[in-house]
Amino acid sequence: MRSTLFAAFIAASTLLGYAGPARSQYPVRPIRLVVPFAAGSVSDLVARAIVPPMSEALGQQVVIDNRPGVAGNLGAEFAAKSPPDGYTLFMGNVSHTISVSLYERLGYDFLKDFAPITQIAAGSFMLAVHPSLPVQSVKALIALAKSRPEELNVGVGGAGIIAAVELFKSTAGIRMTNVSYKGTPQIVTALATGEISVGFPPTSAAVPQVKAERLRGLAVTGGQRSPMAPDIATIAEAGLPGYEATTWYCLMAPAGTPHEIVARLNADAVGALQRPEVRNRFAATDITLTPSSPDQLATFLRREVAKWTKVVKASGMRPN
Repeated sequence: MRSTLFAAFIAASTLLGYAGPARSQYPVRPIRLVVPFAAGSVSDLVARAIVPPMSEALGQQVVIDNRPGVAGNLGAEFAAKSPPDGYTLFMGNVSHTISVSLYERLGYDFLKDFAPITQIAAGSFMLAVHPSLPVQSVKALIALAKSRPEELNVGVGGAGIIAAVELFKSTAGIRMTNVSYKGTPQIVTALATGEISVGFPPTSAAVPQVKAERLRGLAVTGGQRSPMAPDIATIAEAGLPGYEATTWYCLMAPAGTPHEIVARLNADAVGALQRPEVRNRFAATDITLTPSSPDQLATFLRREVAKWTKVVKASGMRPN
């Protein structure tokens, strides 16, 4: 009997001895990074910037898997339901915190079904107007909108832009009429041709048009000025204190991913963001690199969900 128990003990000890090193050897095969937007989107460009240094640090290839659809929610659901083994990662962004309250039914819980790894980067939208509109500042635009309720048309497209617009309207106490477009290119074109008077395109798309004097940039929506347009104030600086709407990107894994794997991914992702080639790639863009700890990202995401839930409920926003 004793010999049998001893043999079982040795066998169990041997298995446990292999279990520890196996986990510590992560990763042993390529890793999938789910980007829930199309190739060429900002989320995709940010992901492709960090993939090479992350692959090098991990010793395994990180492969981007673009899964666009339903404002990024199809890819999010796929990633959330993937095995929590560190071999599926997810690129989240601001639209996912808006979707929490914007959609009645989602196939996943954004705060519960993901393990935060790190915030990656943040950008902004630009409050811009057609040059024919007789305003030169945010305060002047607000005054005009108050004198002409619902007469000014503002272009919207995508959850991030809609939320930024609705936050602006509610904070300023104004009413403008939303005109829906498929995406950023259509909004910029409509604004430049005078089809609409006001728009909130991504700053990266607006700056070239502002320089060409096809648009007039009044302010950016972020908490700080854009590296692309340092002379243009934030909306908060320009007369609407407390306003902030950023476009941000973060790295996550399915909930239940082992803590040590999350820690490893955080270290390698943050290290990738410090690499000169990555920093140089974004130096002349609207994107600011914003590495964080998993706990910092978790706190940030809860705050964003609470913020946009209030905006969605107050404005009556509906999916575009």
